[in-house]
This record gives sequence, C-alpha cells and structure tokens, in this order.
Amino acid sequence: MGVDGSRSALEAVSWAVREARLRRTGLRVVHVMSSWPLEAGEDTPHAEVGRWMREGAESTLEGALGRIREGGGDVEVTSELLPGGDPRRALIEAAADAGLLVVGSHGLGGFEGMLLGSVALGVAGHAPCPVAVVRRAPVQPRGRVVVGVDGSPAGADAVAFAFAEAEVRDAELHAVHAWSRPIVGCGPFALADAEEAAQRERRALAEALAGQGERHPDVKVVERLEYGHPVEALREASLEADLLVVGSRGRGDLKGLLLGSVSHSLLHHAACPVVVTPFPGRAPGRDEDRESAPRAASRRT
Repeated sequence: MGVDGSRSALEAVSWAVREARLRRTGLRVVHVMSSWPLEAGEDTPHAEVGRWMREGAESTLEGALGRIREGGGDVEVTSELLPGGDPRRALIEAAADAGLLVVGSHGLGGFEGMLLGSVALGVAGHAPCPVAVVRRAPVQPRGRVVVGVDGSPAGADAVAFAFAEAEVRDAELHAVHAWSRPIVGCGPFALADAEEAAQRERRALAEALAGQGERHPDVKVVERLEYGHPVEALREASLEADLLVVGSRGRGDLKGLLLGSVSHSLLHHAACPVVVTPFPGRAPGRDEDRESAPRAASRRT
C-alpha cells in the first residue's frame, strides 16, 4: 500500500492491516519520493536538503509502521522508500506482483474538501491488480459486501473478487444489478413490455453470478435488481456495506477508457471503501491471484 503521511493514508493503513489479516498474507508499505535525495551523496551540492528530505520520508514510513504496531503485530510487514517523480506511476509499478493495492482517498497534495485525490484516481483502473480506495471505513464490521453486476468482462472479475472477499469476511454478498430503459406506449402493452424487460435483466443477473456459488458455498448471496441508474443504486447500497466492489469499466463505456463513468463516480461518492478490479487482460484479479504475497522490501517490523 502507498502512504504519504496524510490522515487519509493512515486510515487506509489500518484498513490494509485488517485486510492482510483476513487474507493471511503480508503487507508491503511504500512511500514515493523524488529520486535525487536517495541517490545523492554527502559530497554533492544540496546534500543537506537531500538528507532532510530522506529523513522526512523515513518519518512518514515510521508513522505508518507505528499505526500498524498499534493494531497488533500478527501481520508480516515490509516497508520501502520508492524513488520516482510521479507517485501514481511508482505505485502502479510496485503493484506488479501484488494481490491488492491500497491507497487513501486523498493525500497531502489535495485541496481541502476534495472527495478524491489525483493519486487514488490515477491508480484505479491503471494498476495491474485490484485497487482499494479507502474512505469512510466503517468503525464496526457490518457483515456485508456489495458488488456491482453489469454482465461486462470487468464486471465478471469484480463478481469473483467480491465472492472471495465475502467469504474471508464471513459476510453477506449483495449483488446489485441496476437497469433502466424508456417505456414506449401505455396501458397493458407497456406493462407487459416492462415486465418482460425486468425478466431479462433478472436472468442477466443470475447468469453473471453463475458458478460462483459452487466455488464459495458458504457465502449467502442477496440478488438485488434495481430500476434506476447504477451509480445511485450502488451508492445507496454502500451505506450499509463494509466494501463495495466494481469493475474498472462496464458495457456502456467508450472503448479505450481505463476507468468507466460508474466506477469513477463511486470512487467519489460511495459511503464505504471501494475496490476497482482491473480490466481483463491487464492484470490478475481472480481468486488464485489474490493469494500471492507482496514482493520483498527493504524493512521489516
């Protein structure tokens, strides 16, 4: 996970520790800083400035590690200072063999009142693994995971990820499929047409979930067919959830987009942490990939 010393990042640290504990895996904590303070020697110009910057970066990492120690030491933690000018690129590269990348919703560089920072938005949909953006994490577990279902390839990976999350959390899985269409005509013909459309959407929801119940037989699934816009339906569902899972982009988004309009909006407005699974072909996101441990780092605690 990436940290920068902000309150949002420290809250994300606590969430990431609980997630690692649930998965029974390690946690790698990284902080991105400019390359030259890490590479500059003591006999170079501005050596004192470089030393001051390194000390500040190390203090940021130590603050995150202290937060982890407060929550208990039963998770193996490694930490590392990463050189790089753009933290988004550095975090994406660092996540090459990770099962999940965790970031806070906004960092030290964000404007006051911003709902989502540039780093969180920049890594979601671009990273080679699912990305968790932590904002408004529930103090007490609610026992519910929500997944947005749209029948797209990205949505299929989101469903698989959500089933696995519900299983390790011993939580209910609420599968939400929102749909809307204009009703042409009036009277009994319009009603019959609307009911036929609802049946098609209900079948689409069932097909999207097919097979996952056999892989995760202990997960209780609540199928929710909502008439309306998916952003509003999923935002409402997130009010009572521990986690919301969505694909990076769905059926209605323009080809070439890495982050779709629904996932983009929910990163700003969901009432719980959001996981965005990558578009198929970019990354691992299925159950077997989620078991991989983070790569080795430079410090342990």
